[in-house]
Order: sequence, then structure tokens, then C-alpha cells
Amino acid sequence: MTEALEVGPGDRVLEVGTGSGYQAAVLAEMGCRVYSIEIVEPLHQRARADLAGLGYGGVELRCGDGYRGWPEAAPFAAIVVTAAPDHVPAPLVEQLAEGGRLVLPVGGEFQDLRRITRAAGGLREEVLEAVRFVPMTGEAERR
Repeated sequence: MTEALEVGPGDRVLEVGTGSGYQAAVLAEMGCRVYSIEIVEPLHQRARADLAGLGYGGVELRCGDGYRGWPEAAPFAAIVVTAAPDHVPAPLVEQLAEGGRLVLPVGGEFQDLRRITRAAGGLREEVLEAVRFVPMTGEAERR
């Protein structure tokens, strides 16, 4: 997923699903400005402590539902989602910068890893491969 994001130093990246914080640390090591949201409070607290303890104090963390992204920090060069909604969340697409990429699994029991790119003429969507992720919870479940 990190490779599919095609990010570089200075890129603003939104991660939906912080989990352990590993992906956020990888993106920070690549020189990205990372914003990461985790819906599960104990995971958020653990990732915050671990990332700070490892010296990743510049990673912005938030506990909450990532379905609507982080509008006040947008636009993003890239957005990565590490849980699968059954549809592409429109708020995330709206937060992509021109040329920005959204990489996420989409589907129910069986999912496709997709990359959506905001281009001058609109959106381009690619199916990268078959995957299996945990379902996206929160607002994604109610839509």
C-alpha cells in the first residue's frame, strides 16, 4: 500500500486506521507529513505513546472515525485506508489534492485494493489486487 501511494518527502498524507502506528512511522521516515486517525481508543493511546517514545512526535494523531477524513488538514497528496468500507467514502476523495492518490480496500468479505487518483479531467480508479482487511467501522457501517 505504501508503494501504491507514490509519496515523497514533504507530501501530506492521511492514514485512516493508525493501528500500531507502524505505517505512520514508515511514512514519517519517508519524509511525509503524516496525519493518522484511529477509531479504537486503546489502539490510539498505544500508538501515540509508542510513536512519541520512538521520536515520531511530528506525526499528528487523532482518535475518532476516519470516514470523513481530516478536512481541516486537507488537501492531501495521498490517503491510505487500512480497513475496508463497502464503498469509497466521498469525503476522502474530496480531500485529495490535484494529482493525489487514495489507496484503500473496498468490498465485503472479498475486497479489491484500489487506487483512486484525482486528475485534471476527474478521477481515475485502478484495481491493484485482491485483498482481505477488517471491515471499516463507524459511519462506514451506516452508509
